[in-house]
Amino acid sequence: MLRVLNIRTIVPLEKPLEVLVAKKLRCSRSDIEQVCIVRRSVDARRKPRIYFVFTVDVSLSREESVWKGCRDNKDVRRITDEPAPVIFPGTQPLAARPIVIGTGPSGLAAALLLARHGYRPIVFERGCDVDTRAIHVEDFWRDGVFRPNSNVQFGEGGAGTFSDGKLTTRVNHPLLRQILQIFVDAGAPEEIRYAYNPHIGTDILRRVVKNIRQMIEALGGTVRFQSCVTAVNRDEYGHVSSVTVNDRQEYAADIVIMGIGHSARDTYYMLHRKGVVLEKKPFAIGVRIEHDQRVIDRSQYGCDAADLGLEPADYALVYHSQGGRSCYSFCMCPGGVVVGAASEKGRVVTNGMSLYQRDSGIANSALVVNVTADDMGGDGPLAGIEFQRRYEELAYQAGGRNYHAPAQTVGSFLHRSGADIEPASCHSYRPGVTWTDLHGVLPDFVSSTLEQALPYFGRRIHGFDDDCAVMTGVETRTSAPVRITRGADRAAVQTGGLYPVGEGAGYAGGIMSAFLDGMETALEIIHKYQPLEVK
Repeated sequence: MLRVLNIRTIVPLEKPLEVLVAKKLRCSRSDIEQVCIVRRSVDARRKPRIYFVFTVDVSLSREESVWKGCRDNKDVRRITDEPAPVIFPGTQPLAARPIVIGTGPSGLAAALLLARHGYRPIVFERGCDVDTRAIHVEDFWRDGVFRPNSNVQFGEGGAGTFSDGKLTTRVNHPLLRQILQIFVDAGAPEEIRYAYNPHIGTDILRRVVKNIRQMIEALGGTVRFQSCVTAVNRDEYGHVSSVTVNDRQEYAADIVIMGIGHSARDTYYMLHRKGVVLEKKPFAIGVRIEHDQRVIDRSQYGCDAADLGLEPADYALVYHSQGGRSCYSFCMCPGGVVVGAASEKGRVVTNGMSLYQRDSGIANSALVVNVTADDMGGDGPLAGIEFQRRYEELAYQAGGRNYHAPAQTVGSFLHRSGADIEPASCHSYRPGVTWTDLHGVLPDFVSSTLEQALPYFGRRIHGFDDDCAVMTGVETRTSAPVRITRGADRAAVQTGGLYPVGEGAGYAGGIMSAFLDGMETALEIIHKYQPLEVK
């Protein structure tokens, strides 16, 4: 087939895509058998005149003659389908079923691939299944009822389950298309295979992770909820020998894939006690900021997104201070809400979330500042966790010790005028907010960098630094503060058979990169070990 790039058309689409393709190929529309969208992006550089830019694959009845007529066009290429690579299992026998810890993206990916190739993994998840978990999370958002093992961070699907469901990554890898197809097969919309910034929202993502879990089970895997791995045990040679679940039951293990997520702080401490090699890792902390979505749409598109039939606009902002700090937007959620994401009692954490339709009318994003190893204090690898805890506890106290979050308007923050009276501007955090001075719950270097960054961002997006815009604290879970050190074989250093994966291991950031990391690790295991015989 032929791949056609740079098909530009005004938004909304004035002509059928096939007509535009035929013009680009200098052929008749009747020559076109099928058009498959590979990529669709939005070009808003000439707002309010907005363009779609398509890349498509085209099947033609007269491909050879059409190709001869346009082979000089740099936007047309001839392509062939490449068969999926054959996976050959290894020869080393396994004495026990592989164990996967966690049902976040990396854990689900590893378990699914192992199950597909006959390895019958056992998956342990400390939290509940996604349906039960959703009830518990709603209890927390509505009434402040906190459950330490069933919340926004823990449970089926991992922390990403209650997010915007972004399926983007900076990584370019041949497995990414396969991952998107897995998501489509599990209930995600077809458009994620070609959208420039695909997302599925928390509502569709909950269905997707449940369906992937059921795929694993149908292929011979086992998934056990409310099963927290409280010890990873090693033999005299430092190799994994077993895991202990809920401090009670021990399971023999040759292989343990650890997809714990970046909030499993008790697990990090357990690994440290067991002698697993850990290291500090930089991260970032800050606040969530909210705007009327129309403010962002009009800045990015020159009009309301709905006027053009487009999705609500997003943004990506970064500011570099003269002192070497950076402040940047993170996990921007168009048409979303700010939610409570605590995973430990007596601590407040914020996060952003949206549904697939992104129709809340509110745009929110984290504004975070980088935290270096020197900032954390302490010499041990877990200093970053204690740094995070310190500011989460301050936020809990400032919010009223009931999981309400401290909040402040941009104007009050910049003018250092103290706590606000509740403003008319939009704010969505649940369970609720307490108006206070955010300088008291942030490190000084974070506050001062935010004070410099906000006016700069206001020059990039009109209204961004409006005095009435609301900021809510604290956002601390941008990435893992710890890395579980692993070698070229993807196994943990000095702990044979332990395979750290995903965000919690410090090797991914986001749903797609974590899923990819889990798949790559599963492939490494498959290439080394024999599948298990069915008994």
